[in-house]
Amino acid sequence: MTSLQALKPAKLPPNTLWQHCTIKNQTIGYQLRRSTRKSIGLRITDEGLVLTTPRWVSAEQIQQALDKKADWILSKLHERVQRLEQQAMSHTVWQDGGKLPYLGVPIELQLNPLLSHLVFSGELHAPKPKDRLCLPLNPQADSQRVQDLCHSWLQKQAKSYLYERLQHFLQHCDYASRFTRLRLASPAKRWGSCSSNGSIMLNWRLVHFTPAIIDYVVAHEVAHLKEMNHSPAFWQEVERLLPDFYTARQQLRPFDPASLPLF
Repeated sequence: MTSLQALKPAKLPPNTLWQHCTIKNQTIGYQLRRSTRKSIGLRITDEGLVLTTPRWVSAEQIQQALDKKADWILSKLHERVQRLEQQAMSHTVWQDGGKLPYLGVPIELQLNPLLSHLVFSGELHAPKPKDRLCLPLNPQADSQRVQDLCHSWLQKQAKSYLYERLQHFLQHCDYASRFTRLRLASPAKRWGSCSSNGSIMLNWRLVHFTPAIIDYVVAHEVAHLKEMNHSPAFWQEVERLLPDFYTARQQLRPFDPASLPLF
């Protein structure tokens, strides 16, 4: 299942509960508020789904309301993810305290001249919002210097992470032997490609996106090792590798490589 919002916010408003539900095989978290209103109200904010209900409404009735509005809820939550992604991409500032999207998480840049090398405060393949990328630079360092160091670090992480995900999908293929090599690049129009000789190219700037989106691109190119087209058989293979690929594909649609932070 895909989790559009599974993490409980750090702080909930007064008289609000954090709940989980499943609609159309999608796991979502939402804020539940009981009130004196006479009907169930649903809205999507930057914090996600907010459900306001009369105090007498049962859990079963809440689930029925969610199921009835499932298409609308999922559509709006996908739009929210895309909007937040776009905000993260456009807000990259190459200076002390700036934010940089890494595996879908905005990490903070910290410049510290006392460091001898670059340090990441969290888990390299599982970043969290409060993680920091600490660079051995003076806080007043030129923005180009900051970009250069971030560029090198991101490429290194992309190489490691993308290769790991590629191996993950190849393990589930009886045609894995067709794969010959992985090449990283940063083309302006493509997230990935697969040649007839088994060479797969992945855009290293995918490292800005969530793991789910990265998995979609990788699974897409791996499936081309079997089907060098976009026929129904190809999409069946993508679905076999990544059953919920459609959600990630929709999330990636608004972006092209030119929309990411420039280096």
